[in-house]
Amino acid sequence: MRRPELLTAALIVLVSVIVGVINPDFYQLSTVFDLLRSCTVVGLLALGVLIVLTAGGIDVSFTAIAAFTMYLITKVTLQVWPDAPFALILLVAVASGALLGSFNGLLVYKLKAPSLIVTIGTQYLIRGALLIFVGTAFLMDIPPSMDDFGKMTLLRHVTVSGATTALPATFLTLLVMAGVTGWLLNRTLMGRAIYAIGGSLSIAERLGYNLRAVQVFVFAYAGLLAGIAGIVHVSSNRLANPFDLVGTELDVIAAVILGGARITGGTGSVTGTLLGVVLVTLINNVLILAGIPSTWQKLIIGSLILIGGAGLALKRTLSLQRTTIV
Repeated sequence: MRRPELLTAALIVLVSVIVGVINPDFYQLSTVFDLLRSCTVVGLLALGVLIVLTAGGIDVSFTAIAAFTMYLITKVTLQVWPDAPFALILLVAVASGALLGSFNGLLVYKLKAPSLIVTIGTQYLIRGALLIFVGTAFLMDIPPSMDDFGKMTLLRHVTVSGATTALPATFLTLLVMAGVTGWLLNRTLMGRAIYAIGGSLSIAERLGYNLRAVQVFVFAYAGLLAGIAGIVHVSSNRLANPFDLVGTELDVIAAVILGGARITGGTGSVTGTLLGVVLVTLINNVLILAGIPSTWQKLIIGSLILIGGAGLALKRTLSLQRTTIV
């Protein structure tokens, strides 16, 4: 109960054992590579959601920011400077995502409205602007530097059947940003402010924390990660599709919650979030190997969320009872 990420890790092991028993082909290095590849974009988005949830908010506009950033930057780069270096493209994506995220944070602070309502509105605004003013056509060609980054590999493995599988270098972006996010939450004054405001807004304000600065920062950080995720997504798929990533919001939020973050704020960890991403990705990707129809994915993930939520509620109930007895 004190370490909810341990429950998530146990569920990962349980699912892996069940799938492996049903289909022994699951126990291959290629499966691990495929899983880590699938976790990269979802994991980047989940780290942003973690920051917002920990501060007591919720953001559902991150996929719109990712889609807008990846498509606009890819299209402009192809038209203006096709040979632009990847570092510059990534830097522009970071700045664009952070700017759009800051807009979310300012609206939440100024309007004093629930962040869920605000980000639902900005999600439609951003997606509408993308489809109306930027374009809807698939971009089959991407800048060479993005294509080269998508082709880079960290490890290669040849299976028994002779097929070659690889762990892409794009996975490094998730590792780097996970380290940065963990440092931010646990080693900085901003991290303390995020936990404090998520735990109790009134107490945090009495302690002198700047609500405006924190709210703008957390949404800007989520937008920053969405911008990176968008560029990584295009580089990996070698295709810019303005309709990509739509509908993945619930999977990402589910991963963060399954990792131990509380929807009301004040709790959450990078380790738990990454484990939640692995669990959701595992369920979404390997059920077919176990002979389970893909239509069961949402049912299983929903059941796990209810189990996790019930566990946290039980923990709080037991804590209150012990406090009352004392």
